[in-house]
Amino acid sequence: MSVFDIQNYLKERKSLIDRALDRYLRESKKHSQTLYRAMHYGVFSGGKRLRPILTLAAGELFGGKHKLLLPFACALELIHTYSIIHDDLPALDNDDLRRGELANHKIFGEGIALLAGDALLTEAFHLMSRPQVVQVLRPKLVLEVLHEMAHAAGIGGMVGGQAVDLETEGQDVNIATVEYIHVRKTGALILTAARVGARIGGATPKDLRRINRYGEFLGLAFQIADDILDAKGHGGGRERQGEGRDGERKKATYPSVVGLAASKARLQELLQHCLKEIELFGKDADPLRGIARTVVERAL
Repeated sequence: MSVFDIQNYLKERKSLIDRALDRYLRESKKHSQTLYRAMHYGVFSGGKRLRPILTLAAGELFGGKHKLLLPFACALELIHTYSIIHDDLPALDNDDLRRGELANHKIFGEGIALLAGDALLTEAFHLMSRPQVVQVLRPKLVLEVLHEMAHAAGIGGMVGGQAVDLETEGQDVNIATVEYIHVRKTGALILTAARVGARIGGATPKDLRRINRYGEFLGLAFQIADDILDAKGHGGGRERQGEGRDGERKKATYPSVVGLAASKARLQELLQHCLKEIELFGKDADPLRGIARTVVERAL
C-alpha cells in the first residue's frame, strides 16, 4: 500500500494556486502600478497557501473540479493577505518583518500598504462574483458562499477576533477568552476554507457537518501551534528569532495561560478530533489528514 506524500501534494497544489493568483492579479496591473506592486508583494511573500489548499482538498474529496474551486480558493488567500498587511501596520502589531522579509508598509509606506489590503479584500469578492463563476455554479450556491466568506472575514469572524485580541493586549485572560480570539481571528477563515471547498464539491449535509467539525478543530489547532512556536522563539508566521513577539506584547495565547505542556497536549487532542471526523471518508481524505498532521506536527 502506497503512503500518501503530503509534501508533494502541498507543493503541487501551491504551484497551481500561485499560477491562478498571478493570473488574477495581473488584471490589476493596468491600474496604479505602485498599488499593484504592493498587492503582488503581499500575495507572493512566501505564504504556504494553507487556506486555498484546504479548499481544494475539501472540494476534491467530493469530486469538485479545480476550475470551479480556484476562484474561491484564491479569494481566501487574498483575504488572508489583506489581514496580514493590515496586522503588521504600526496601528496594530507594528511589525517590521513578515516571514523573514520586510513588511509591506516598510517598503511601500503605510498609506499604500493600507490601500493594498483594502484592494485585496475587495478583489476577493470581485473574483468570486464574476459572471463566469455564476454561469458554472448555481447562483444560489455562489450567494451563500459569498455570505459565508463575508461572515468569516468580518466582525463575527476574523476582524472581530482581531479586535478582541487588541483589546485584551496586556491583560490577564482565561482560556475561554483565548479560544474566543483564536476561533475567530484565525479559525474562521480556515473553517470556511474547508466548508467552501466541500460545498462547491457537492458534499451532502451529513458530510458537510463532518467537514465543519474538522475545520473547527483544525482552525484552533493552527493558532495553538503558532502560539507554541512563538513561545519557543520561532515566531510562528513571522519567523522571528529570540523571544516570541506575542510574549513581548503580552498577547492572549495558549502557552501564556496554560503553559507549553498543556498547549501541546491540547494540540494533539485536536489532531485526533480532526482525524476522527474524516475517518469514514477513507483514503480519499488523505490530503485532509496530511494537512492536519502538518499543521500540528510543526509545533511538537
